[in-house]
Amino acid sequence: MSFEKLGVFKPLLNAIDDLGYSEPTIIQRRAIPLVLQKKDIFATAQTGTGKTAAFALPILQRLRKHQEDKGIRAVILSPTRELSIQIYEDITAYAKYMDIKTDILVGGKDLQKQRQRLKSGTEIVIATPGRLLEHIENGLNLNDVEIFVLDEADRMLDMGFTKDIRKIHPLLPKRHQTLLFSATFSDKVRKLSKLILTKPAFIETAKKNTTVDTINQIAYQVDTARKAELLAYLIGSRNFPQVLVFTRTKSSADELAEELKKDGLKCGVIHGDKTKANRLKTLTQFKEGKFKVLVATDIASRGLDIEELPYVINYELPSIPEDYVHRVGRTGRAGREGEAISLIDIYEKFDIKEIEKLIGQKIPKDVVEGFEPDPNIRRKDIDEVKLKAEHKKEAKKFVKKQAPKAVTAKSLKSAKKKRKTTKRD
Repeated sequence: MSFEKLGVFKPLLNAIDDLGYSEPTIIQRRAIPLVLQKKDIFATAQTGTGKTAAFALPILQRLRKHQEDKGIRAVILSPTRELSIQIYEDITAYAKYMDIKTDILVGGKDLQKQRQRLKSGTEIVIATPGRLLEHIENGLNLNDVEIFVLDEADRMLDMGFTKDIRKIHPLLPKRHQTLLFSATFSDKVRKLSKLILTKPAFIETAKKNTTVDTINQIAYQVDTARKAELLAYLIGSRNFPQVLVFTRTKSSADELAEELKKDGLKCGVIHGDKTKANRLKTLTQFKEGKFKVLVATDIASRGLDIEELPYVINYELPSIPEDYVHRVGRTGRAGREGEAISLIDIYEKFDIKEIEKLIGQKIPKDVVEGFEPDPNIRRKDIDEVKLKAEHKKEAKKFVKKQAPKAVTAKSLKSAKKKRKTTKRD
């Protein structure tokens, strides 16, 4: 099926042709006609499947008739500045042959300058929830909004934007179209969908919480102390052209980058302690090929659209299994092949089992010659890992019995303390 058969009109077809797109992806084939029919949508799609075009193309077509007396007609919310910029760039490219005004509202930019641009007339706004609320508090109204989009809804909820979304939604006109896109499926997303969607069409292009079929996944077993050494060896011996490496913490990211530099590898680092301007600059340099290794925390697992990124490496597995899906989704995009490598030590054997359970498939385990785990590792270490896992399960069970509706990190911590006190008594 072609874009033309989906009902996409000529100016957009010309722009798509300029970009080299020939056939729509599954999510585009299913979403575009429904958006054009003005239906609410709840879509779950793996990252890298072309979902930006799935909502951007029909929105542009719906708004093709410029109306001078109208204010903002479409609002697209995304969780991060980086993703917002990517969406803005994509929509600008699609609207190449159209007279549609688009603007971006994100933190790190002058609020007053953004207000001035809005006064000159904007039909489509791409924004992060916090910055959009700032503008609303300064007098911005959403009375003319026809289409409201939540992109990466699960990530927005994970980042604590639930209250912001709940404040924004009532300010929209009663009759508007809402499109909700999520990379993963969760109870929080389902609850939000019930709040903001009206008789939605449900689109599921793959089983929930799965990874793209074009990604080859493998885990290498290695001793903790040799992880950095193995990583440098893999990048060098296999001549990786570009690789995105994920760590669990900011300090790990900085330490790893220093180790890689000692091994002669040029690399950049992005995490929460870096300014937004610094993160954007580093990402741009990585895309331009100024260095081949980008070390990042999970702040970068969403919203990064790096063309033909061949490799993603989990130097440390994420603390939340769902984040594994977002991390590896940075490769294997738009039908291309990619490889996701995880370096796991003895302490992560239980973590990878949780990930396998989530994605519904086994990740092959192997060792790299010369980096085999120490066969003489103390039995005590293994027992400690098992004991920690068992205690974690016990704490969760305890909290569920006490407060089944609210299991939080804080309540888990409280449960552990309570259990220790009980044992002492």
